[in-house]
Amino acid sequence: MAVNYADFRDIVPADYDALIVGSGFAGAVTARELAERGGMKVLVIEKRPHIAGNMYDEYDEAGILVHRYGPHIFHTNNKQAYDYLARFTTWSAYQHCVLADWYGTYMPVPFNKNSMEIAFGDEKAARLIQKLVDTFGDERKVTINELRAQSDPELQEIADFIYQNVFLYYTQKQWGLTPDEVDPSVTARVPVFVSRDNRYFQDAYQGMPESGYTELFANMLGHENITVCLNTEAESVFDLVFAGRDEDAPLAEIRLKDEAFTGPIVYTGPLDELFLGRFGRLPYRSLDFVYETFQEDYHLPCGTVNYTVTEDYTRITEFKWLTGQRGDVTTIMREYSRAYEDPATQIPYYAIINDENDALYERYRRLTDNLENFHPLGRLAEYRYFNMDKVVTDALAASERILAAREGREAVDAASGATPEAR
Repeated sequence: MAVNYADFRDIVPADYDALIVGSGFAGAVTARELAERGGMKVLVIEKRPHIAGNMYDEYDEAGILVHRYGPHIFHTNNKQAYDYLARFTTWSAYQHCVLADWYGTYMPVPFNKNSMEIAFGDEKAARLIQKLVDTFGDERKVTINELRAQSDPELQEIADFIYQNVFLYYTQKQWGLTPDEVDPSVTARVPVFVSRDNRYFQDAYQGMPESGYTELFANMLGHENITVCLNTEAESVFDLVFAGRDEDAPLAEIRLKDEAFTGPIVYTGPLDELFLGRFGRLPYRSLDFVYETFQEDYHLPCGTVNYTVTEDYTRITEFKWLTGQRGDVTTIMREYSRAYEDPATQIPYYAIINDENDALYERYRRLTDNLENFHPLGRLAEYRYFNMDKVVTDALAASERILAAREGREAVDAASGATPEAR
C-alpha cells in the first residue's frame, strides 16, 4: 500500500503507540517491525521533505536515477539483512568497482595485485606481490597501518607508495586530517587487498534495489499502522522535560503537544541537535555534491573514480553504472568534503571519532539514560559509522527488544488487572 502521509498539525499523539524520528533505515525498519509484528500505531516524523534519509534517490531532468546524498551500494555477509530488505525490493546483481585516478592512470581500489603491476611494472610487482603473500597470506586484506608497521625495506616501499598515492591526499580531503589522525576503524575500511579481485566489496550479498531506494522505503513504510509526517523536526515539536535545572540533569519525559509521550521513542538523528547543542556541537564531516550531465553513453570507466593525488573533490560517481540504466545521456556527481559547521544548511555525514568527541557524545547520551522509552539508534544517534546492513540488523534487534518489553508489561497488566491507562 502507499505511504500514509499526514500534516503534523493534524496529529493527535494519543492515537499512536510508538514514535520514530527519521525515515532512513534505522527508523523505517523499526517502524515497519513495530507496526507489522506488534500491531502498534506508529508515527514517523521526518525533518526532510521526503522519506529514505540519505538513501533518497530520484530522477533528474535528464531522466537519470541519481542518489541525492552520495552513492549507496548495498553489500553484506548477513543474509538476514539482505533477505529482510528483499521483502520490499528486487535486488540487482550489481558489483561495485572503484578506480583511483593516479595522474591520469587508473588503478583499482582497494590497492591490489593489479594495482601493483600498474604502479611498479610486471617484473618488480611479481617480487613485491610474493613478499606480500609470504608476509600476510594470499587473498588477505591488510590495513595501511599494518603495512606501514613492517620493517622490510620492500614492504616499506609498497607502504610508502600507497600512503602517498592512495591514502594521504584523499584522506586529507575527506577528513581534513592525515591518515595517522583518523580513527583506525575508518582507515581499515579501505584496505590493501592481496588479491586480483577488483571489486570494491567482497561480501556474499551485493546489489542495488532495481527500482531505487526511495521505492524500497515507500514499500517498507507503506503499512496501515504507519503515518509519516514530513518537514517535521524533532527539536521543534518535542518539549523536553528535565529532572532538574543543572545542564547535565537527565531527561524526565518528552512531551508532544503538551502531553507526555510514554510509548517507545526511536530517535535516529544527532543527539546534540536534539538538545540544541547545549554542550557544544559534535564534529562531523559534511558533503557537497555537484552534478553534470553529458550527451554520451558513459563518462567514466566504472561506477566511481577516486581522485587520490589531484583535484579538490574526492570522487566522481556515475549513476548509470550503479542502476543499470541505458541510454545516450549520463549524469555524474562530483563529491566535495567539508567541515560540518551549520546545521541549518549542511547535513552531518561522517562522525569524527576520537576520545574527545566520544566523551562529548557520552555526555549527551547520559541525558537520556533515565528515559526508558527513549532509544537512540543508527549512525547519527550513536555517533558511529555503520554500513547499511549493520543499521538494518540493529534496527531489527531494537524492535525485538521493544516488542519483548511491551509484551512483558502487558503480561504484568493482565496478571494484576491493570489497564494501560492505569500504569
